[in-house]
Amino acid sequence: MSTTEQKFTVERLSFTSLTELPDSWQNSDYKELLKKMNYENPDDISEAELKDMCLMSFTDLEPREAAEIVLGYLFPEQLNDGQIENLSHQMLTEKLWEENPELPLHQGFYKATQLLHTAYNGTFPRTQAVEFQVKCTAENPEDLALFAEAPEAPLLRLLAQGLPDSALLNRLFSTHLAGTEFEEAKSIIWELKTVEKTDTSITFDVMSSTNWLEDFKYADTYEATTHADVVAETEE
Repeated sequence: MSTTEQKFTVERLSFTSLTELPDSWQNSDYKELLKKMNYENPDDISEAELKDMCLMSFTDLEPREAAEIVLGYLFPEQLNDGQIENLSHQMLTEKLWEENPELPLHQGFYKATQLLHTAYNGTFPRTQAVEFQVKCTAENPEDLALFAEAPEAPLLRLLAQGLPDSALLNRLFSTHLAGTEFEEAKSIIWELKTVEKTDTSITFDVMSSTNWLEDFKYADTYEATTHADVVAETEE
């Protein structure tokens, strides 16, 4: 299926490396984890102390046991007990947010490892992610409509052209980038916020794994083309 390509100027405005995803763990999460560790009366703990108490309670457990609790909390529907047990072993040495084949689980694996790395002072792998702002200016202003729904795929098609050909994104997903279906884009871009929108441009704040977009820190301003995914019409 042929697609009409829209032309944009892509400008990287900022780039930061992260070891934690901001606000990925809330006090309500710490409270639920304490309950799973059979902590008595977590509701009595002050808001300011919840995180420290949760981290301290982890250290009463073996690292693998703590990993099971966190994975069970994050993925109650997606993972069964056997998978959780296997993954809790792997988490000690593997970067599951990069190496596990299930892309939709990557952000959760990152969050889990980030918390456990802090609790166990480095027993788990160190987490690394990226956050950057990128401005996309359309040659034809009406083309900004591309980003109205499911903006991840057309945005990734633009970002990929600012990466070297050897980048993992370009090597693994060349067919998806050129094609009309890129469902994985929503799992590759972990968080996407619109920072500013004008008549001709849109500026995004992007968070993702270093595995996918680390090399974007070297991107200069460049011209690129993109297109949206094509939604297949279901037959009656």
